[in-house]
Amino acid sequence: MKIDLHIHSSSCSDGLLSLDEIFNEAGRRGIHILSITDHDSIDCQESAMEMAREFDMAYVTGLELNVSFTHSGYLGGKAVSLDFLAYDFDIHNNPLGEKLRALRDHRRRRAEKILNNINVELSKAGRPTFDEGDMAAIEASVDGAFGRPHIANYMVRQGVVANRQEAFDRYLVRCNEPKMPVSLEEAAELVHGAGGKIVLAHANDPNGTSLVKMTTSLEEQQHIIRSSMIQYIDGVECWHSRHDPETIESYLAFAKKEGLLVTGGSDCHQQPILMGSLDIPAYVAKPFGMELEKEEEP
Repeated sequence: MKIDLHIHSSSCSDGLLSLDEIFNEAGRRGIHILSITDHDSIDCQESAMEMAREFDMAYVTGLELNVSFTHSGYLGGKAVSLDFLAYDFDIHNNPLGEKLRALRDHRRRRAEKILNNINVELSKAGRPTFDEGDMAAIEASVDGAFGRPHIANYMVRQGVVANRQEAFDRYLVRCNEPKMPVSLEEAAELVHGAGGKIVLAHANDPNGTSLVKMTTSLEEQQHIIRSSMIQYIDGVECWHSRHDPETIESYLAFAKKEGLLVTGGSDCHQQPILMGSLDIPAYVAKPFGMELEKEEEP
């Protein structure tokens, strides 16, 4: 059995493949259980559920929420950005839907500010700047949550940079603007209110939004979770495309000790295509009512 509970689409987020392309590729790769976890958007969930039925796959409703998190013992109490995955929730829940619409509106305003900041940098270099027409063109490419990757893609198409990585390295990191702050307590209340489960994503991702920003020590990361998160979350993402074997083993032991569920996914944005590339055991599906194979937990 192949499981992937962390996939992003171009239809509603910052992935590079549409839902159709994702499900066709998942079928070719023999994925049995999957979840589309787009950033701050559940607009594709109903379509994904229908497509999963067509492809005879098991589906878990999914979402990735960005949270502003602080801990008094690290970084002088300064807030860091962390990602949390929501699963198995009611996609028609009103409070959750309203919050996601507010986040989407903020994302657009944030994008405008980022583009203005980029214009300052372009002007310094004597290069043409972006205008309202460019903003409209970028927005037209967005089906779901408006994010920096959409700006990066447009900069590539306009020849400002050679690729998305250059866009981030030269412009988008220094020209960034803060996301709409959401606390872990609020995120957990929204997800649990919609009947779902909330899971800390990629806790030890060295290149992403993770606890690495606070400490590289796995023991200290788990202390942070135990002291400030565990009352809000249901689980941790153990398997991730940038988690090494030591991280996976450590977080599995931690989750077992603390009574947390464990999940896993490639975090596939389809560059390259990583779907189904992780060896995620069948017991991960049990909390979602999907025990398709007999496999005991370690």
